[in-house]
Amino acid sequence: MKWPARKFTVTALVVWLLAMAGPVRAEETAEEWLARLGPALNMTTYRGVMAYTRGDQVSAMRVAHRYQNGHVEERLVQLDGASGEFVRKGAEVICVLPDRGRVQLEPVMPSGPFAEAFANRLVPDNPWYRPELLGDDRVAGYPAKVLALNARDSRRYSYRLWLEYQSGLLLKSHVRSASGEVLESFQFTDLEITDTLPDSEFEVRGNGREIAALLASESGEPAVKPMPSGWQLGWMPEGFVPAAVPRVGRGPAMAFSDGLSAFSVFVEPVGGLNMPTGASRIGATTAYMHRLVANDEVYLVTVVGEIPPETAMQVAQSVTVGDTASVGVVQP
Repeated sequence: MKWPARKFTVTALVVWLLAMAGPVRAEETAEEWLARLGPALNMTTYRGVMAYTRGDQVSAMRVAHRYQNGHVEERLVQLDGASGEFVRKGAEVICVLPDRGRVQLEPVMPSGPFAEAFANRLVPDNPWYRPELLGDDRVAGYPAKVLALNARDSRRYSYRLWLEYQSGLLLKSHVRSASGEVLESFQFTDLEITDTLPDSEFEVRGNGREIAALLASESGEPAVKPMPSGWQLGWMPEGFVPAAVPRVGRGPAMAFSDGLSAFSVFVEPVGGLNMPTGASRIGATTAYMHRLVANDEVYLVTVVGEIPPETAMQVAQSVTVGDTASVGVVQP
């Protein structure tokens, strides 16, 4: 008389396990999964808490994201350390800075869902990375597909991505060295993917000095600026081409990208200042500074980007200065 009940229990257990494993769908290629990531970044509505690890630095943030009437709205609140809040409505971004210190948006989330340029650059046919499906996993309670973007040489880093099964939303990511070391990681620790969020989720609530700015475009692809005159690169990794110049306060610069990884080059006269040289790295970001003497003038060449230290060093040491009078002058 006990057998039917036992049969029902086993059947229920099997059904529950299948449900926990996620929906059954036709197997997609790694390239097809990558193609879903860009639209999912903008068009998925969600809220949650994320953790971002960069070297030995760990940050926790609360995020809300809504796609409504063709526009993206986001709110990001830093949960530890100095408080900071960022609210985006379309192309307008409002930053609420804390009383002490300053929180900058770009360094906070280079690998996460707010890094719009990151997802936009994940083109499925990038020749410098080999996409590979690694299997299934779960992140923050959601079934995920795990992908690897393996660098085809040692001049750049590899990536590992966890994409939510239904929407394709990025739930977790790693930046990895050639040896497999995880240099940076991002992941949701709590997440709710939903159809809608109330307007109150996107109101500025923090106290502090507000700074408003406009994004160059909602696509995250600012225009490429011309090469600064007076200096040139003698070498760069294969596949890197001129890209958008970063917005920084160090003067004219030039940026290069292979479609996923990127680095910037700064060349500045330093006069008699004794500036530090060599490499430093935080997470996946390398800064390499090289002292260059040309025509009796001393210059500091700085290479900053998500590239290995050996690559940054070779780029910096290949810089030559021709017309010293025009260093830092951007060609028309």
